[in-house]
Amino acid sequence: MERSVQDVVKRVTDRVRERSRATREPYLTRMEKARADGPNRAHLTCGNQAHAYAASPDEDKDLLAGGRVPNLGIVTAYNDMLSAHQPYEAYPALIRQAAREMGATAQVAGGVPAMCDGVTQGQTGMDLSLFSRDLIAMASGVALSHNVFDSTVYLGVCDKIVPGLVIAAATFGHLPAVFLPAGPMTSGQTNDEKARVRQDFAKGLIGRDELLKSEMASYHGPGTCTFYGTANTNQMLMEFMGLHLPAASFENPGSGMREALTLAGARRAVEISALGDDYRPVCHILDERAFVNGIVGLNATGGSTNLLIHLLAMARAAGVVLDWEDFEEISAVTPLLARVYPNGLADVNQFHAAGGLGFLIGELLHAGLLHPDTETVAGQGLELYTREPRLQGDKTLHWVAGVGTSLNENIVRGYDQPFQETGGLKRLDGSLGAAVMKISAVAEDRHVIEAPVKVFRTQEAVRAAFQAKELDQDVVVVVRYQGPKANGMPELHNLTPILAVLQDRGHRVALVTDGRMSGASGKVPAAIHVSPEALDGGPIARLQDGDKVRVDARNGRLDILDEAVLDRPVEAPDLSEHHTGTGRELFTLFRQNVGTAEFGATILFGD
Repeated sequence: MERSVQDVVKRVTDRVRERSRATREPYLTRMEKARADGPNRAHLTCGNQAHAYAASPDEDKDLLAGGRVPNLGIVTAYNDMLSAHQPYEAYPALIRQAAREMGATAQVAGGVPAMCDGVTQGQTGMDLSLFSRDLIAMASGVALSHNVFDSTVYLGVCDKIVPGLVIAAATFGHLPAVFLPAGPMTSGQTNDEKARVRQDFAKGLIGRDELLKSEMASYHGPGTCTFYGTANTNQMLMEFMGLHLPAASFENPGSGMREALTLAGARRAVEISALGDDYRPVCHILDERAFVNGIVGLNATGGSTNLLIHLLAMARAAGVVLDWEDFEEISAVTPLLARVYPNGLADVNQFHAAGGLGFLIGELLHAGLLHPDTETVAGQGLELYTREPRLQGDKTLHWVAGVGTSLNENIVRGYDQPFQETGGLKRLDGSLGAAVMKISAVAEDRHVIEAPVKVFRTQEAVRAAFQAKELDQDVVVVVRYQGPKANGMPELHNLTPILAVLQDRGHRVALVTDGRMSGASGKVPAAIHVSPEALDGGPIARLQDGDKVRVDARNGRLDILDEAVLDRPVEAPDLSEHHTGTGRELFTLFRQNVGTAEFGATILFGD
């Protein structure tokens, strides 16, 4: 019941509800109008319908034309270069099978792009990564604009793909939406060994052949990467927010359980359509309580900093207005209950085996940190997500009570014995602007760093300075002109090994950037998403080598110690070399119209 929710969580939720009143109510009115129009196929001309059904099997055509049984629209991010999405090749056939068994139909509505940040890290293609989220939402809108679907199934896992698909699902919020994951790859080389090899390469102790061998032992098969980055944080959110079936996130591809979960998800999409017997449109699921639950899950698990941007954009699509202050207040009362790499040694397979999301949701419900009464695709109430699926002989599923206890307290713990008392995310604000920091893996004695800055425009320049031994000192590395307006706000993941080496040498080191660091952010304090960005007149553009900066996660401050710096004139650099090649010239309108990181860095909704 609502009265059982912890006071701070309830207060933040009430504030979000009030802040969103001017956008949420018109949104729900639009969704109700779309629902009241009835199954969209009934409004198409005969010619429209003939085109829509022409390629369907004969047994489906009469059902489609009759408009009396649900038709599922599948939006897929399948490609076989991206390991997490390769398993989706077989999903449409399974979804059609499940739909037909229930007397319904299913069609692939369309495909959306799905890029791999692991492939583009440190490459020019990474400049398109964040923008791909909004493009995915738009491409999904095109797919669903044919108006022949009664329910939707979304196939996506990774960094920008799930947020883009959620934005689309909310935009078509009168339709139910079930998200079907593909699961993580089986465990390969341990994540801490992978990190050690990367640092050895950064030090020049090993060659590229050994580095490549290590990387391929880590990323070795179908499924998501096994560390707790943005992709797996997305999967966590889909359970906390009620868009997956319970315990669906971390079952490996190719298993009998994974196939059964896929079939069950498709069947559930039929059941919750307006032509089924349990109508559950996604506009009712994605309310302010669901997003607050997602923020709690993000903090309790030490999830990816990218979601501080994505959750803002996803919420806006549903008429819900979040801000970084909401994350800050919830972080202060949410304990860290999981240690999964990079804020621990375990991978997501080990996390799942130790009790996983079901155990965590149960603990957080018991503590009053989650809204228990949210709608979900599985039914009413988040308690359903403490259960675990079991296979019956005919490949159908039934759910049983979860373990109720941690099976490895080095990986996941109960609410009364957390790894740390507060969540893994911190908002910083001060004379240098607003920023966020993931502190779950940062040692307590590194939460405050005060040092002179070294200013750079690219990761490559930082690497060159490191190799020239120009960074062997206490230093705040500033990498600017990396914001959404400058070059699409790429992740600066290649800085992690370099900064970790400097820190291991005993230097006090921090990163300040208007770019991103991703869910792989680790033990080096990193003030990221600095807003306003340098190209938007932010104070970060005025820093020069030697200026002193304080990065203070303890008190939530990000300050230039000599405020005379703020009076310096700024001449914006020529960034044109970052705007062409690898498709970047196609995204000029995105760079010109994108909002700030504080509001989701999106072109779809105004700041």
